[in-house]
Amino acid sequence: MNLPRKHTLPPHQVRRYLEPGPVVLVSSSWQGRRDIMTMGWHTVMEFTPSLVGCVIASGNHSFELVRASGECVINLPTTALTEAVLGIGSTSGAEIDKFDAYGLTAQPSRLVGAPSIRECHAQFECRLHDDSLVDKYNFFVWEVVAARAAATPAHPETLHYQGEGIFTLSGRVVDLSRPGLK
Repeated sequence: MNLPRKHTLPPHQVRRYLEPGPVVLVSSSWQGRRDIMTMGWHTVMEFTPSLVGCVIASGNHSFELVRASGECVINLPTTALTEAVLGIGSTSGAEIDKFDAYGLTAQPSRLVGAPSIRECHAQFECRLHDDSLVDKYNFFVWEVVAARAAATPAHPETLHYQGEGIFTLSGRVVDLSRPGLK
C-alpha cells in the first residue's frame, strides 16, 4: 500500500478535517427582534434527551438573543439556499432583517418563540439545556424539544464548511446497515 505523504498544517486549519457536519442556520428572537446566523460547527452530544452543542461568539448579534431567550431553532438548509447561507454569514442582524434581506419565511415554531425558516429542509427547535460553558467558551448546550423534516429527499444535499470560504457538498449515500449496528 502506498501511504500518502503528510505535510505540516497550522493548527487553525485542523477544522478543514474535523468539521463534517452540515452548515445550519440558527434563528432566534427576543423582545420583538429576530435574527439568523450561519453556523458551520455543531456537535451531537446525546441522543436521549437530544442534546446539541455549539459555539455562538459573544460578538455575534444572535448571541444576545439566544442568551436572553434561552431558545433557538437549528434549521437545515440545502444547497438550494447557498447564496442565502453566504449572505446571512456575511451580514449583521443588528443592521438588517435577514429574513427580509434573503427572502426567507419566518414560520412559527411549535414549542419555542424563535421562528423556524420555512425554506429549510428541517427545523430543530431548541431550549437551553446547559449554559455552564457560555461565559468561558461561548459554548451552548441545547435540548431539541421539537423536530420536523421534509419527507423527501431522504438525504438532502447539504453544505459543509471547511473554513476560509471553502465548502464541500454532502456526498453519495452508502448504506451499510445490518443487524447489530447502532
